[in-house]
Amino acid sequence: MPDPSAQTGAPQPSDQVRIVLAEDEAIIRLDLRETLEEEGYLVVGETSRGDQVLDLVREKRPDVAILDVKMPGTDGITAAGQIRDERLCAVLLLTAFSQRDLIARAAGAGALAYLVKPFERAELVPAVEVALVRFRELVALNHQVERAEARLEARKAIDRAKGRLMDVCSMSEADAYSLIQHRAMGERRPMADVANEIIDMSADQLKALSGDKTYG
Repeated sequence: MPDPSAQTGAPQPSDQVRIVLAEDEAIIRLDLRETLEEEGYLVVGETSRGDQVLDLVREKRPDVAILDVKMPGTDGITAAGQIRDERLCAVLLLTAFSQRDLIARAAGAGALAYLVKPFERAELVPAVEVALVRFRELVALNHQVERAEARLEARKAIDRAKGRLMDVCSMSEADAYSLIQHRAMGERRPMADVANEIIDMSADQLKALSGDKTYG
């Protein structure tokens, strides 16, 4: 029997944006939950204390954490910085103040959007979506940087391995590269792993390895 919610286009649990709320005022927290759920978001956790935020976010793995700046235990800006350092989720800060220095501190701590209280219901959803989009962009950028760094480290390792083969075994650069490449292909391993292995080999091991002509 077809799922009625699928026919109506209602969001499925796996498609919903998961949110953690951290707000010390129970009335505001309840209003936030009701508003977010009416808008189709899934509130997966709540706390009134800033020093509980990090553990709650680690446990619930939300897409967005909505944090009040002023909370017992740890302020929202500090909690935002902790979440940013672990790249756990997007952060939206709630504040009763709009001073520029506070906004700068919030941005520096990893807040990707903020709302000044009291805010209108119509402002909440755009702020959540902005935080979510910015976080996804940052994650994608971080992955690009990490891949670029990994490629650079791999090239360095391969160059060092070629240098050892050329110095110890009097191989040409082309033959040294071919040996590393064929060994990696034959063992179904990354060339960087093979290169690092070669770097750590003794001279006798390198000479024995270079005697294998299957790479040529």
